[in-house]
Amino acid sequence: MKLGVIGYGARISHVIDEIIRQDPSCRIAAITDIRKDKVRQEHQKLQDVTFYDSAEQMLDSEKLDGVLIGTRCSLHTELALKVLPTGLPLFLEKPVATTLEDLHRLQEGYRASRSQVVVSFPLRVTTIVQKVKEIIDSGQLGTIEHAQAINNVPYGGVYYHNWYRDEAETGGLFLQKATHDFDYITYLLQNQPESIAAMTSKQIFKGSKPAGLQCADCEENRTCPESTAFRSDLPDTWKYCCFAEDTGNEDSGSALIRFKSGMHLSYSQNFFVRNEAGARGARFMGFKGTVEFDFYTKQVKVMMHHEDTVKTYEINPAEGHFGGDTVLARNFIDVMRGQAESVSTLDDGLLSALMCLKAKQSAETGTFQAIDWTPVRAAVAQP
Repeated sequence: MKLGVIGYGARISHVIDEIIRQDPSCRIAAITDIRKDKVRQEHQKLQDVTFYDSAEQMLDSEKLDGVLIGTRCSLHTELALKVLPTGLPLFLEKPVATTLEDLHRLQEGYRASRSQVVVSFPLRVTTIVQKVKEIIDSGQLGTIEHAQAINNVPYGGVYYHNWYRDEAETGGLFLQKATHDFDYITYLLQNQPESIAAMTSKQIFKGSKPAGLQCADCEENRTCPESTAFRSDLPDTWKYCCFAEDTGNEDSGSALIRFKSGMHLSYSQNFFVRNEAGARGARFMGFKGTVEFDFYTKQVKVMMHHEDTVKTYEINPAEGHFGGDTVLARNFIDVMRGQAESVSTLDDGLLSALMCLKAKQSAETGTFQAIDWTPVRAAVAQP
């Protein structure tokens, strides 16, 4: 099967490698990338691939079985809207949009199309989340009436050293990280989020170092604990000073989410913890019991409230987003073959992006925000 790629970045190249590993009949037939000469130079395996200057050229010229979009985030909507009218299966990186206007445009374009879309939300299909879903759905905990989720990111430097430091591209860190967590949370709860209140802080990654400063050129690069100048374990792209005046992005954020049933959830994320302080997971509580899990400890624990029992499951996930990338790759192959529906749909991507954009709006205005499409459409319609 022939794959067309728009934006051959590190993340999407990993997804494609997994697709080809799962089904060697899949191959990259065409790539659209403004860095085509550099991509050719860095990837010898792509020498026989046809490169294009625009997505339109590629889509008009090639007979493809599926398209994957792996550009920087601000272009996801624009390029998805070029693919959707073709009806081709689409693998779309998250976040699916970085502004409310783009989110509305994407929703309208999706409604008018017939494309199957797999959004890059691997966490919902991991073995560990599937185990938690099995426990919740069994009813042994009772109805879930409260939840607490955290994401303390031990590799958070990528959002300050790399191109991610540009908030115009990322849309902020709710869209970059919480988009995954909000997705698996709503997937597990099967409960409609209604409103959100959020707060962000920037207490660490700020400073008076000159804009554009790179770690290699800083006189403190041998003593700074965040210096990447001599880190052979990090990509060359992690090069900018995270204490410079042009460093974007908050370094912690929290949200309260109210659901249709009346229950609420607390969520908090942090980007300056390191090493063993990293954590990512949640607690879901019913009247009868609680289930908690953490991707890093690879454990799921079930604690009953009215009996002295704790059951622990040890989960050993595969590589690639705790095994989720493999599941999404298989699903996209099956979607291209017409043998399956998407397990991570664009509707899921739209909801997650809406929650993240409303969280950002809440943090900026100090107000509760409705997670509702009606005011989004009204705001976009205003001249």
